[in-house]
Amino acid sequence: MANYTQLNERIFVIDTHDLGREARTGSYIIKDEKITIVETSASPSIPFILEGLKELEIDKNDVEFIIVTHIHLDHAGGAGLLLEHCPNAKLVVHPKGARHLADPSRLIAGARAVYGESFDALFDPILPIAKEKLIVKNDQEVLAIGPNCTLVFLDTPGHANHHFSIYDPVSNGIFTGDTIGIYYHELAKDGIDLFLPSTSPNQFRPDKMITSVEKIKALDVSAVYFGHYGMSTNVKEVFTQLKHWLPIFVNAGKQSFEETPNASPTQHKDTIRDILFKKVSSYLDEREIPRNHEVYEIIGLDLDICAMGIVDYMNKTK
Repeated sequence: MANYTQLNERIFVIDTHDLGREARTGSYIIKDEKITIVETSASPSIPFILEGLKELEIDKNDVEFIIVTHIHLDHAGGAGLLLEHCPNAKLVVHPKGARHLADPSRLIAGARAVYGESFDALFDPILPIAKEKLIVKNDQEVLAIGPNCTLVFLDTPGHANHHFSIYDPVSNGIFTGDTIGIYYHELAKDGIDLFLPSTSPNQFRPDKMITSVEKIKALDVSAVYFGHYGMSTNVKEVFTQLKHWLPIFVNAGKQSFEETPNASPTQHKDTIRDILFKKVSSYLDEREIPRNHEVYEIIGLDLDICAMGIVDYMNKTK
């Protein structure tokens, strides 16, 4: 079975099996004059990328650009390791993320604090990237990867301040990382499109997320390439659902802080997660998705992390 899916004439997605799950994270391969990879996932995912390149008959030495939408480890943790295998490539990153890839000590410390003994299995190794290998792209800056393709970078905070999205004019599509949410690919076979915001700590800002959504919406794209996971051409529904769910996520935080103002952060997190789980499960109940569906396993994990980000946001704004 192929390790990749062809999305259109020149863009492929390689399943990078983050957390050991299929269709959780993906690396996108743009087969243009200058071979370009978008997203690396964490280091344990790199063997999947290398195998995918082999299946696509792409020489590792021919990869010229590796782009990470932001520096969260499930999107960029494997960048240093992948660069070791692609010696001629440069790494393209948001200006607020570059220094953390050059010196990942803070990224490592933060992840170890959250994941504890699971850190090594999930993320190790996280390798520093030489500054001369880094290319920084600011809002509206471009990168030519072929005679007919110049990628455009858009500053799109909301999920993280070190986040950009990348517009591909050839496919009229955009690589959005986590800015406009998660696409629950597990439900595709059931004919259900579910897109939920990603509000993980510690730079979630709903107002910035909406501004980023409007910036992307203004491009009138035909396709969205999600970090989690895959391509959707149901673009209008992506925006509709994000604007539907985002206030629900924020209001869950407000409800917890108003009803139990003296609760601990962990108590708030659990309350918010439970509120959101009831909302999402009710939504899926109405669409006749059984509670034992595989999607619930990953939704439970995501809502737990989203609740952490909402608690952090509430504490910063109360």
